[in-house]
Amino acid sequence: MPSHDLYVFDAYGTLFDVHSAVGKFRDEIGPQADRLSDMWRTKQLEYTWVRSLSGRYADFEALTQDALDYAAARCGGLSPELRASLLAAYAELDAYPDAARTLDALRAAGARTAILSNGTPAMLARAVASAGLADRLDAVLSVDPLRIYKTAPEAYELIEARFGVAPAEVCFLSSNRWDIAGASAFGLRCVWVNRLGLPDEYGDLAPAAVVGSLEWLLALDL
Repeated sequence: MPSHDLYVFDAYGTLFDVHSAVGKFRDEIGPQADRLSDMWRTKQLEYTWVRSLSGRYADFEALTQDALDYAAARCGGLSPELRASLLAAYAELDAYPDAARTLDALRAAGARTAILSNGTPAMLARAVASAGLADRLDAVLSVDPLRIYKTAPEAYELIEARFGVAPAEVCFLSSNRWDIAGASAFGLRCVWVNRLGLPDEYGDLAPAAVVGSLEWLLALDL
């Protein structure tokens, strides 16, 4: 380990805990907190796919706000103050405990590390800085300049354009099975970080490996 020169990580859900924002305000939100958080994430992703397929791009920050508003309406509403607090917390999500350790281990072994994300450059810069990951990454790539979201092939082409490597030379890691499917179709060597022990899907677009956390990556030979 490592057997690749370049490891590229999805950000939201893979390096950053997307449910940590709601977790900080669980008492204020009340018994609907988990439902709100799950729906916020689900709608956020749904909006990226609808926008990409319809050719009506809106950036990830706007979609994150729209998704929260929908989830809030389904869960009894939020005060303007609590809405603002949740969005501020989303801008500085907690990194998973294994994120920094894994990046450090890869870089100590001579590998390069990067992020490829649907997030805007401003969102990613703030999240990476607040989590203390900035010095652990060689690049932070956003789909925003393309005005289309993953799983469009153009999104994964950003890796080739930045690093000048063939897809098969890249180890791509994501906790999102749909992202792994898109990256696999593009030709990246993929590791699904299945933190929640979810059932597999997209059988014809399988990852090279499945791990339960980022640290499990360090034990793989792929």
